[in-house]
Amino acid sequence: MPQGDKDKYTDKQKRKAEHIEEGYEDRGVSSKEAERRAWATVNKESGGGNKSGSGRGRKDTHESARKGGRRGGSSQSTASRSAAAKKGWETRRKRGNA
Repeated sequence: MPQGDKDKYTDKQKRKAEHIEEGYEDRGVSSKEAERRAWATVNKESGGGNKSGSGRGRKDTHESARKGGRRGGSSQSTASRSAAAKKGWETRRKRGNA
């Protein structure tokens, strides 16, 4: 199998890589780099190509997806989020809703 050949990957792995690649491109990563990162993620999650036979694949770890979920969240900085919380508290205190 020549380097870069994706024949040994399942259809699900190919779809997953395509979806991950689109996500990277939406964030402004170049097409070539997005493809490289997408296949690296698929390999990390599933241990590479799984088309070797029925029941011989390995379970996916989903570690990369968990990491992305933990890294996500508010686009607000910690300082501005803290300032907003303080402002809200002051407002509630003044109105007697505390």
